[in-house]
Amino acid sequence: MRTRFVLIQTSHAGNVGGVARAMKVMGFDDLVLVQPRWANVLRREETIQRASGANDVLARARIVDTLDEALEGMSHLCATAMTPRDFGPPTRSPREHFSEVLGAGNPPGGVAFLFGSERFGMRNEDVYRCHVALSIPTAPGFGSLNLAAAVQLIAYDWRQALGGFGAPAPQAERPQADAKALSGMLEHLEQALVAVDFLDPEAPKKLMPRLNQLFNRAAPSDEEIHILRGVAKAMLQTADRAKR
Repeated sequence: MRTRFVLIQTSHAGNVGGVARAMKVMGFDDLVLVQPRWANVLRREETIQRASGANDVLARARIVDTLDEALEGMSHLCATAMTPRDFGPPTRSPREHFSEVLGAGNPPGGVAFLFGSERFGMRNEDVYRCHVALSIPTAPGFGSLNLAAAVQLIAYDWRQALGGFGAPAPQAERPQADAKALSGMLEHLEQALVAVDFLDPEAPKKLMPRLNQLFNRAAPSDEEIHILRGVAKAMLQTADRAKR
């Protein structure tokens, strides 16, 4: 499904770079700017710095004169407006709306997310032509979001709705050492603890059973058993040299 982010009359070059970065980390690269304040905004130093490596998104981005040009090929339009408009489209949270859109029998061929200027937000006439007004849930009384932050939240929710990037590949299971190997290591460790005077063989109390339970919970592998036996061997050698 084609996804486009449209910035309308953006006034801060740094925000354009921040938006490019937010898009890239979520796997999107279709960015269109409508009448930005700076004609060379895509090449400004502040833009490139804030993009932080998302230069490919900036390279693909387009600047157009009208919203109609920006929306060419898009069939489902999502305004971002914190304040509901009279006679405007329904206001929904992103996740609620995305679930509905993707659950429909005839999903759109292209989705565009529209963001207004930093100072004034979206114009009523631009909101009215959209299918929905997305409102990001925020703390009551303070709904001010930086433009790039708003794009990041919308991009994340949309990526998750599309299925995300998949769960990371599970690590190969670590083979657990068998009971015989664990018992042999504990015997070796007990000898070492006696040699360094940590364990009194005449009054061992419950030290070794407790260590046995500890290693049962840890479920060490054969390699880890080998390491522990190496530690025990070094302890015995050190104790032997000290007695000479």
